[in-house]
Amino acid sequence: MERYLMTHSLLSSWLYALKDNPYEVAGEDDKLTAYDEFLLTLRRIQTPTNEAMQKGIDFEDLVTRIVGGYDATYHKWYDPAAKIAGIVKGGVLQCRATKQTVIRNIPVFLYGRIDALKAGVVHDIKFSGSYETGKYISSTQHPMYMELVPQATAFTYLVSNGEHMWPETYTREEIPSIYPTISGFFDWLDIRGLMSLYKEKWQAL
Repeated sequence: MERYLMTHSLLSSWLYALKDNPYEVAGEDDKLTAYDEFLLTLRRIQTPTNEAMQKGIDFEDLVTRIVGGYDATYHKWYDPAAKIAGIVKGGVLQCRATKQTVIRNIPVFLYGRIDALKAGVVHDIKFSGSYETGKYISSTQHPMYMELVPQATAFTYLVSNGEHMWPETYTREEIPSIYPTISGFFDWLDIRGLMSLYKEKWQAL
């Protein structure tokens, strides 16, 4: 039976695109709109890693190395990275979680990669140039991961700008189901005539 992959990243790209004018096209500077970027994601076309993304990758790698005993005291991001390393040390790092389900009569294969799972808490490491309380409250990540990890009791974002670290925690009781979001996504794909493209590009092997 055919089934279709569903990730937090795809849903996040879609919701971000909805904030923009979906009829807007790239301007003279050829800068992609959020809707353009969503279509690239939907088509599973890889785009170059930008500076913000690379900083996130580098920071997470630094945390992982510190957990492994690497001496990174010289690094400019050491203090917040060491705080996060202390929180996730002893947990399971970089683990994959999956779940098969059916949403709106469509077989769906939910998938996520967890930065750290420790003592029933899913931790996700973020690098951001700015932070304010509740920054990730509308993210699809914690609803998706709570569905993927039924034994988890909470989800914590560990956010840093390279100088400071902020934890943002949501308990299972506070986290809404991801299913209505996925159902809304499928409705939107139908309306836009993009469901066949999704099924073509996101068929799970």
